[in-house]
Amino acid sequence: MDFQRKRVPSSEKNQQLQSQAISEYTLTRFDYLIDKIETAEFIQTPFKHLEILQFFTDADFAELLACQEIAIPTAANDEELFDHLLDRGYKIIPFPGSTASRQEYLAWHQNQTEGDRYHPTCEGFGVTLRLIEPISTFLQELDAFLRGDAFNAAIAKKFNINLESCSTDCGIQKYLDGYEITPHPDVRFKALTYMVNANPNPDSATQQHHTHYMRFSDKRRYVETLWSGNQDIQRCWEPWEWCETEKVQSVNNSIVIFSPNNDTIHAVKATYDHLAFQRTQLYGNLWYKNRPAVQKAEWTDLDVFANMTTRMANADPEKPIQKNKMSAIQPDEQSLVAHKTL
Repeated sequence: MDFQRKRVPSSEKNQQLQSQAISEYTLTRFDYLIDKIETAEFIQTPFKHLEILQFFTDADFAELLACQEIAIPTAANDEELFDHLLDRGYKIIPFPGSTASRQEYLAWHQNQTEGDRYHPTCEGFGVTLRLIEPISTFLQELDAFLRGDAFNAAIAKKFNINLESCSTDCGIQKYLDGYEITPHPDVRFKALTYMVNANPNPDSATQQHHTHYMRFSDKRRYVETLWSGNQDIQRCWEPWEWCETEKVQSVNNSIVIFSPNNDTIHAVKATYDHLAFQRTQLYGNLWYKNRPAVQKAEWTDLDVFANMTTRMANADPEKPIQKNKMSAIQPDEQSLVAHKTL
């Protein structure tokens, strides 16, 4: 008798492959991080996400902060700070809210002229540096773990994402004073993002450089609805005043993970002295390989209140208002027309 092989649904197959990737991975000192992700419960406010406090063990986190790439010597000025960072394997990278030009940043940071900004919704810009080649053995092992199949399979599985349909990127990053990304939910082709606070400043929780997790104000909630109903329109940055902060990720050794959607509003504005300590994160993403074409729309296109005001201001007061054709019909005729169209 011939037996047909049972067909496994693609979603179930993806879960099986990701579980296999996790189980076949060589054990490392960081495997407990996968366990924490697998057992963590989702938080629904202000949007669906994971937040895990005490992500690393105390011993591992202390060793992480002690690495020479994390604990940078205090600099006398911005020029010396760049030298310290570059000497330890960091590289300036193109990144939202940042300039990739050292000289442009130095000139702006010295004067901070109001006209210089990364985006119309921002007040300025910062610099983002990524550690390209870790020197410390601890960071080399951690970097390999975060880039490995087991970790990425675990976070993908947690959010029901097919890892095979994604590419990955991650790294240790430092963000200098002025770095700003105004409220936004992330672009449509980002499948997942995570951020671990690894700040060397023992007083980092009080500093003004942490990620805000937000929601649209009631007046602007229509933007989320518009994005939901128009998948071909790219999501964009919004002004700070359009949103309200629900919580701030200020706790050191904490991780937040979420899969971008129309409501995953978050933002950062770094205003702090970076010469002694820098805002530092383990940062990573999953990116969809398939990226359908989308239309670009800026926040000004979505500002219905400003657009209405502009139209009213530009209206010709001498031009008569066009009445709706139905309103010109007598009540009994209007009822008859409505009846015939049912």
